[in-house]
Amino acid sequence: MAKVIEKFFIASMLMWTLPVAILIAFNNNLFPGSANMNPYSLTLFSGFLAVISVNIVIAFYIYMAMKEPLEKHEPDPEFVSEAEASVKRLVKPESSSTKKDE
Repeated sequence: MAKVIEKFFIASMLMWTLPVAILIAFNNNLFPGSANMNPYSLTLFSGFLAVISVNIVIAFYIYMAMKEPLEKHEPDPEFVSEAEASVKRLVKPESSSTKKDE
């Protein structure tokens, strides 16, 4: 469980820091050629790259989650029994009194 929380924490931090770092780098002309761009293009391009970076982090996080072995995780039997009971309470069989005879 600790590894899952660690991966989630790292992915969360990257989703916050990477886009901000991209925006700061573009606004301070740290990327080559960004000094020659007009402000409108600079804003659009840096924002687009920031959004793409978040999507890359999310995709990488999903890939890491899919890569984990299934045998490693066993569901909690108490949770499963409670979930099944709650589903059974929600799904009610149709009563014959609600149907109209034809």
